[in-house]
This record gives sequence, C-alpha cells and structure tokens, in this order.
Amino acid sequence: MMKIFITDCEGPISKNDNAFELSSWLIPEGDKLFALLSRYDDVLADIVKRPGYKAGDTLRLIVPFLKAYGATNALMKRFSSETLLLIPGAGEALRYVRSIMPAFMVSTSYEPYISALCDALDFPMENVYCTKIDIDKYYASADEVERIKALREEIVNMPMIEIPQGAKTLNDLPPETRRVMKRLDEIFWREMAGMNMGAAIRDVNPVGGYEKAKAVREIAAIFGGDLSSVIYVGDSITDVESFKLVRKSGGLTVSFNGNQYAIREAEVAVLSHNAIILAVLAEQFKKFGREHVLNLAENWDINMLEDYCSPSLIDKIRSLHPEKTPWVERITPENMERLIQESSAFRKIVRGEAIGSLG
Repeated sequence: MMKIFITDCEGPISKNDNAFELSSWLIPEGDKLFALLSRYDDVLADIVKRPGYKAGDTLRLIVPFLKAYGATNALMKRFSSETLLLIPGAGEALRYVRSIMPAFMVSTSYEPYISALCDALDFPMENVYCTKIDIDKYYASADEVERIKALREEIVNMPMIEIPQGAKTLNDLPPETRRVMKRLDEIFWREMAGMNMGAAIRDVNPVGGYEKAKAVREIAAIFGGDLSSVIYVGDSITDVESFKLVRKSGGLTVSFNGNQYAIREAEVAVLSHNAIILAVLAEQFKKFGREHVLNLAENWDINMLEDYCSPSLIDKIRSLHPEKTPWVERITPENMERLIQESSAFRKIVRGEAIGSLG
C-alpha cells in the first residue's frame, strides 16, 4: 500500500505566520489586531462552533483591514518572498520524503505566501492546498476605508480575549471576554457584512479546520482513498479536524512543535529545531507502518534508529547532537498535559513569542 505524506506549512516547514506578519507590518498595531482576532477565531471554532465558521477563518476577517491599509496582490507576494523564514532542514526533509512517497502540503496560508515558499523549496504548487485570495478585486470607497480604520482603532483598544483552560461554553469565559465577543460579532456579522468589503469576508475561504480535512480526503482519493496510508503533520487548531480524521482512520498523526490543540489530537509529539526528523518518521512509516513509529516514539532513543534508518538521515540527526537533537514522544492521557506545556514553550522558542502564542 502506497504511503502518503501530508504536512501543514507554517510550523513544520516555515517559522512564519505570514498573515500575522503582513498585518503587523501593514496595519497600525496590526500585531494586536491579529492576535485578538485569532483568539476570537479560537472561541468561534472551538467553543461556540459557529455554523459555517472554522479554525483559521482569521484569514478572512483580516482582509478588510489589509485592503484598507493598501494591500495588493503584488505587495503580498513581494512581502512573502522577502520575509520567508524556513525551519532548518525543511528543504532537505521534503526532498527526501518526495523521493520515497507522494508529498503534499495543506496550509491555511494565503496563496501568495505559498507560491513564494514553493519557489524557494522547488516544491510543486500542484501538490499544495492553500487559501486562495485576489485582494485586488475588492473595492472599498473612501468612506468605507475610514470606517474600517475606525473599527481597527476600536478593536485594538479592546481587552485581550481570555480562554480559561477547559472552557466549553461562552458562559465559561470571563464577563469582559463575553462583552468583547458580542461586540466583534456585531462588527463582523452585521456592520462589515453590509459593506462592499463584506464580499471578501464571504468569498475568502481559508483552508483550515474541516477544509483541511476535506483536502486530506481528496489527496487520499488520488491514491485509492485509504486514509490509513497517510502520515499527517500539523501544529495548531487548524489541524485538529485533519488529526481526528487521519487518526480515526488508522493513519499516523504527528504534532511538530504543536500548541495545546495539536497535542490533544495527535499521537506523536515532536519538539525539534530541525525538520529533518519528519523525513525520519516518514521513512519509518513507509517501511514499517504506524505501530512501529508509535513504538519508536514510546521508547525514543536516537541510537535505536541505527537499526532502521537510512545512513544519510542518521548522519544528519547525529550532526544535531547534543544541543539540537530532536525529541519525539508518544502522546498519552498520562503525559498530555506535560507535553502541552513543553511543546507550547518550545514552539515559542523556535517561532518567537508572538507567533508561538497564536492558536
């Protein structure tokens, strides 16, 4: 049975959060704006479960603000090319994986960023599912631009949304957070819905949540539809539905420097500065199957790999020793909370505090 490698992009392959970085650069206080909308996204997707809304839809909510402050297709592509920051070993890992099995990316990132990344990695765009956007086609009048800018000012002065651990309903959130949620609902689903730029919120369809899972199904269908043949790598809330789908179908799910959402749904946790470990796990999955990889993760020892792994990969892993040796661990109910803390902290070291804190 042919094995298939599917990975998220931002996190396992690159250090960027392109939409966050673009917003931070182009929009005044765009870092706070994006961070607050990302928390809003987490609540809508994970707690409210708003119909028609999915994890990653921050990338449609932010579009009116990007447009109001001058974003164009050309600017987005240029910014993406100039700020691209790969995880060390990502290119080498993807080249090796592509030499032994079909490899795909399923990413919530905007297409201009993915195009820049594929150019840098010589990875085929036809093997990528990502968020399509043509920001040039949207129009906002001068009055509408001023109103969007006023709404930006209002939002960045809101208190940050707080999500207590274990929160299941809106009533589990602090009163101040519930007030912020109510006001953001009014802004996006009433006021902006009636603007010309409301078309962008309706049109842009980020590949996150169930859209990622849909892409995984489509990829598997190309090769016969057996999801047990898939190894899926992700790191955030946008990967949860894909993790659930692949795990329940008997495939292998790997969190790479993941946050709490990823650790709760994946089977294997990887903490690594270097992406070459993904080539190692993909090779082991291809040769020996899911249970073998889970056993390796449960009894992780770099020395064990000498009995199974290709010499070129072993040499690369050993070159990282001792400071940056990857850590791999099977996720269990007993170690899950510890791994959430360790992986979330490590994620911030690799990608930075601001990006590492996003859902």
